[in-house]
Amino acid sequence: MGGEILAFLAVSALVIVTPGQDTALTIRNTLTGGRRSGVGTALGVSTGQAAWTLAASAGVAALLVASEPAFLALKLAGAAYLVYLGAQALLAALGVGRKHAPDARARAGGLAPAAAFRQGVISNLGNPKMAVFFTSLLPQFAPDGGASFPAMLALGLLFCTMTLVWLTAYAAAVARAGDLLRRPPVRRVLDAVTGTVLVAFGVRLATEQR
Repeated sequence: MGGEILAFLAVSALVIVTPGQDTALTIRNTLTGGRRSGVGTALGVSTGQAAWTLAASAGVAALLVASEPAFLALKLAGAAYLVYLGAQALLAALGVGRKHAPDARARAGGLAPAAAFRQGVISNLGNPKMAVFFTSLLPQFAPDGGASFPAMLALGLLFCTMTLVWLTAYAAAVARAGDLLRRPPVRRVLDAVTGTVLVAFGVRLATEQR
């Protein structure tokens, strides 16, 4: 049992620290709304993961994976949402919709933590590959290879907690460098980079096979 938990922690850590759409969204929202919005995004992502954990543990996620139309519909919706968020960042990089003062958004509070939380939840729930991930990963590390509801739920929630800690640390690091990163030239570059990354993740999600 101890060996299985250590192996699960190692695999989970490797997956979590690999930069992906959750990392890009956390960075973008921290720059837009500060540390609280970054933490809100992390909470939203973890909440979405918890929902997938519950679905995988109850066997619902397996039904989604088995249903091609449902899987495709959710995948395209999630991809469209990522492209939408990325396009917003790209427009900000071009100065579209900015106030006259370059740092007006930062002074006004920028993105609200509640909105950042909502974006984190929707972004994660709109990624049906999470259903595939949890459905295939969790049973491998359950005691004796069993796919019992309590064991899978506990492992999934452990994964969610690790994700929350990592993304919260990311948000704190970005917020600490906020004054530098929010300088207009740097901010435009970061908006362009995070926007491009989010659009790329959206396109990849839409075109990737299972």
